[in-house]
Amino acid sequence: MPIKSFQGQRVSEKRSSPNRLLVSDVMSHKLVLFKPDESIHEVMKKFIKFRVSGGPVVDISGKLIGIISEADCMKEISDSRYFNMPILDKTVKHFMTNKVQTIDASTTVFDAASLFFKTRKRRFPVLKKDILVGQLSRKDIVIAALNMKSQTWR
Repeated sequence: MPIKSFQGQRVSEKRSSPNRLLVSDVMSHKLVLFKPDESIHEVMKKFIKFRVSGGPVVDISGKLIGIISEADCMKEISDSRYFNMPILDKTVKHFMTNKVQTIDASTTVFDAASLFFKTRKRRFPVLKKDILVGQLSRKDIVIAALNMKSQTWR
């Protein structure tokens, strides 16, 4: 007579999938904002004071109109030296990038990471229904990945 297995019926293992982690969950809410009529000298001071390398430029109503970065400033510093012209009397609107690529707050962190990789950008202003609600940086994505690994990745 054959030996019957003493194992009971196997329980199907349910694999829990992680919740969708969104950009709105990991973005920075406290932003250093810049105005278009601010002098570039003041912008550079803010970069150092707040330890940031750039940020959104907003108009009086708070609508996003551009982005300013250290790279924008470096280009102008280099050009001003070459042409022997002072830059400190110019304002943000002369230096800022007008065509800003943004990201929606409901985008997943994985899609945002892919966008960072494809575009080589360092930060994206985050919009929710065309209103600036935060900023997402590469560092925010890295921190989110580390936190997720400790909870969901094997």
